Amino acid sequence: MRPGDATGRAAPVSRVADAVRRDALAFGRAARAAWKGPGRERDLLVQSLKAAAAALLAWLVAQVWLGDPMALMAPWVALVLVQATVYSSLVQAARQFAAICIGALVASGAQAVTDDTTGALAVSVPVLMLLSNWPRFGDQGIYAATTAVFTIASGTVSAVAVGHRLGQAALGALIGVAVNALVLPPIHLRDVRENLAALAREAGDVLRDVAEDLRGGEWDAQTAADRLGASIRLQHRVEALRSARGWSKESLRLTSGALRALHRAPTAALPPEDEDERFGRVTGHVTALTRTLAVAADENRTPTPPDAAVLRCYAELLDLLGDTCHAEADRLLDGGGPPDPRLDERTEAVMRELHEKVQEGLREQAGRSGPGAARTAVLGTLLLQAENLWAELDPDPRDE
Repeated sequence: MRPGDATGRAAPVSRVADAVRRDALAFGRAARAAWKGPGRERDLLVQSLKAAAAALLAWLVAQVWLGDPMALMAPWVALVLVQATVYSSLVQAARQFAAICIGALVASGAQAVTDDTTGALAVSVPVLMLLSNWPRFGDQGIYAATTAVFTIASGTVSAVAVGHRLGQAALGALIGVAVNALVLPPIHLRDVRENLAALAREAGDVLRDVAEDLRGGEWDAQTAADRLGASIRLQHRVEALRSARGWSKESLRLTSGALRALHRAPTAALPPEDEDERFGRVTGHVTALTRTLAVAADENRTPTPPDAAVLRCYAELLDLLGDTCHAEADRLLDGGGPPDPRLDERTEAVMRELHEKVQEGLREQAGRSGPGAARTAVLGTLLLQAENLWAELDPDPRDE
């Protein structure tokens, strides 16, 4: 055996071992996070245990207490209907029950017509698989085909057997929805606050990084492209925030005050939707700012960067704006208390001073000949974006 052959076979084994090690570490981190306190990991643990409990309860009711020999459907349906929200559990229950009814009826009809198991499967399953793509079923359409397979494979397609299956499906749906609604009902409020705080913090990180580059004179085309990419990635966080807000709204539907009290959900602490819009605008201004700097750093474009001294002053201004974003993130994580004030007097005084210096640099460059006009356009755009950020982060009215 050549040495190269052994090395080639050892490489995939090493990759598999690394993947297993990473998965084990990730599992350990998730377990520690679930044990440590509230969070996504604990929510996932609770939801999984609720689904298992619903399936066990449905089995006990159907098989042990009612003595139904076709009790498989009840725990199966109960298991899959413990969804992320009570509203989605009800919607999925209606869709799944409709799919199961159609699957059982079509399978029974195919068995009666063909009087053969293989023929019944050949007739019913293709039709039901096509029907499962109907948008009204959502992701529950596949249960029409699987119900048909179970019905035909079991060999019992009489009217009594079909009625038993539908009754068990209804029992499982009732138990699954009831467990989800009454046992620690899932109310998703934490994700909104965490995503909003993360958006504020990441916007502050981008502003701080840009400020550091400008101060050190390290702004070139590659740096500009990297910072622009970082600001564009903020849009993914905005989308995550919108998704979290949607889940939050849905989780509050069909959950009365009593059900929320069972979960001890702090609905009053949920950040208002105005905050989503405000930091969405902040993200847009950060992206516009980095795009302006990227254009100015491009040697193939007409605009040129402003003087280094003015950029250093501008960098200080961005640093303070980044600090303000971080302060907003901390405020949101601490429970979203009133931002009174969002910028203290010292910070606002420094920002006013820096703002005046940048305006002075703008006036000086506007009076120069040659590339002064291009530099003035760039500096004016940068100043406008900083003013927009300042207005969003400190919306209190100021003196002119």
